[in-house]
Amino acid sequence: MESYKKLLLANKAWVEDKLNIRPDYFDATATVQTPEFLWIGCSDSRVPAEDITGSAPGELFVHRNIANMVIHTDLNVLSVLQYAVEYLKIRHIIVCGHYNCGGVKNAMTRQDLGLINKWLRHIKDVYRINKRELDTIGDFQQRYDRMVELNVAEQVLHVAETSIVQRAWKAEHRPVIHGWVYDVRTGYLKAIAQMEPGSPMEGVYEYDYGDAPQGDDH
Repeated sequence: MESYKKLLLANKAWVEDKLNIRPDYFDATATVQTPEFLWIGCSDSRVPAEDITGSAPGELFVHRNIANMVIHTDLNVLSVLQYAVEYLKIRHIIVCGHYNCGGVKNAMTRQDLGLINKWLRHIKDVYRINKRELDTIGDFQQRYDRMVELNVAEQVLHVAETSIVQRAWKAEHRPVIHGWVYDVRTGYLKAIAQMEPGSPMEGVYEYDYGDAPQGDDH
């Protein structure tokens, strides 16, 4: 049997299993979603957001890309962020990286990977910002793990620096932004950063709205 057909068969078995437990299992999420959490994670196949958090369909609004990046010119992640914050009214944003992340590892090298160089450049910037700390870590695996953590912390800041989030902080005192790292070696999540609504940041990134009309977000 071709591998993709196994996925379709597994789906049928999954549906039957859910319906046997609860006949109306899909009714609640068929017409509306009311997630409390936005998950910004890595595309790595070893880090399925719902599985590692024990979440059911409808509980997480998920965006994934290489190395869980939040880039201020990426309309994809910004569109997801705006929809989650302004329309779904989510209460928490979770940026989740993971140890042994290929994107982070490649960004720590000089290897030319073609188009993806453009994406990894943003991770290289994180290394440059934290170079003094990282260069003191002699063991590569430890330095690699720490780089994963620092990248998550930086992306948490990037979320907070958006006008989308700052407007919600001012008007509705939400969402809380969390930075987590998933350990593929143990299965556990580790909290490494958190920003509450109104948390301070570099002044140049703070927006002062007053009663000004809303405009394009970035």
